[in-house]
Amino acid sequence: MKIARCEVQGEIFFGVLEDEEVREFNFDDNGELQFTGRVVERKNVVLKAPCRPTKIVAIGLNYHEHARESNMEVPKAPLIFLKPPSAVIGPGEEIVLPHDSVRVDYEAELAVVIKRKAKNVKAGDIRDFVLGYTCFNDVSARDFQFSDGQWSRAKGYDTFAPTGPWIETEVDPFNVQVEAVLDGKVVQSGNTADLIFPVPRLIEYITSIMTLFPGDIIATGTPAGVGPIKAGQTIEIRIEGIGTLSNGVRLGTR
Repeated sequence: MKIARCEVQGEIFFGVLEDEEVREFNFDDNGELQFTGRVVERKNVVLKAPCRPTKIVAIGLNYHEHARESNMEVPKAPLIFLKPPSAVIGPGEEIVLPHDSVRVDYEAELAVVIKRKAKNVKAGDIRDFVLGYTCFNDVSARDFQFSDGQWSRAKGYDTFAPTGPWIETEVDPFNVQVEAVLDGKVVQSGNTADLIFPVPRLIEYITSIMTLFPGDIIATGTPAGVGPIKAGQTIEIRIEGIGTLSNGVRLGTR
């Protein structure tokens, strides 16, 4: 099932995407879908970012191959950092490059979207707390990341968290292909089977530290092959079983 945030004539609502139609629904307190009975033609719908997180919990260095290409040791525990909700954009929106950064990179990632309030969740119980999975691009100003010594500025610019195009509820997070495609060329490709810390471990670890709320995102890390994007290019994140998130790139103003 594909869950999306949809816009029709300025009105935004949640809907389930079907072949030709979108069925509107609301979430109840447990994150379950309550259909309203309204049906909209899919051709009239503009897709927005599929959720509105209170926070994005991202994971650094979580693929064995990425650790090897970075000449870094495999971490003993998940390396977590936060991206602000203000960084989120949806499919078709533009990534805006900071005018004073000399290198901004794409990072293709599988993202988990949380279904209901989650605290101290055990790895074996995650199904009750996961709404589904989506494509995510952890856009990063690499020069600022290296110069600052911490990652808030490098990862936190507006537009630096493209998400979408929808949430897929039927995905095997243990074995899906994750790719970045730059101007039609595959530049990054990996499989979640290579994750150092798989999704259940991440959820258990993160919720032992902080409470997650409905719509919050866990970005599970990026495989080997990260690289730069430039103004005028188009970057796609393709994830097996989900779909393709596409965003153009432009340079910001001073």
